[in-house]
Amino acid sequence: MGKQGWKKRIESLRLRILEHENKIKKERAKFHPNEGVIKHWNAEIEAFKNSLNRALKRLKK
Repeated sequence: MGKQGWKKRIESLRLRILEHENKIKKERAKFHPNEGVIKHWNAEIEAFKNSLNRALKRLKK
């Protein structure tokens, strides 16, 4: 993947992290939040962050 491809990947991952953080905020605002989906979204955020860190390292090479 070229430099532009890595930049697109990084931007995509950042957007996904923001989307999931917003989903968590909305779910927590509910009277009875579903902790199962919150846990799932947090796990996905961690995976996105790991991928983001790897992509940033690749871009610097």
